[in-house]
Amino acid sequence: MPPLSIRLATVADIPDLLAWNSAMAWETEHKRLDPAVLERGIAGVLEQPRRGFYLIAGRAGVAVGGLLLTYEWSDWRNGDFWWIQSVYVIPAARRSGVFRALHADVARRARDAGAVGLRLYVETENERAQATYAQLGMQRCPYWMYETDFTAGNGV
Repeated sequence: MPPLSIRLATVADIPDLLAWNSAMAWETEHKRLDPAVLERGIAGVLEQPRRGFYLIAGRAGVAVGGLLLTYEWSDWRNGDFWWIQSVYVIPAARRSGVFRALHADVARRARDAGAVGLRLYVETENERAQATYAQLGMQRCPYWMYETDFTAGNGV
């Protein structure tokens, strides 16, 4: 099997990122995303690096997976947590080390940038992903997540 390479995403990766985010939303939450909104959201990260960045994993020049990285300031720790989001690996490349390579690259970049830690969230029923994260040394946090989604019309 050819080795994996990890690189920053560019605007040329938008079609893959669009397809992967749509597939991930359907696979994990049975949600259909609005392609126009999603495309603007992806472009918004690429246009404004302060929001984060995407990484693309490739094998033999073919993109096989990727993720989004965003930042959260922690006043308690006086530093940024890096949030891993929108993880997707194409079905043919799953269980072949793609996420492990992406995670290692993110961890290296985060340490080099002085981040205080990595975080991600995972669906409560996604036990396979939870096991993968635990194998990489990540620990479950004692927090519940709450949200107000203004785009869904249930905001105050």
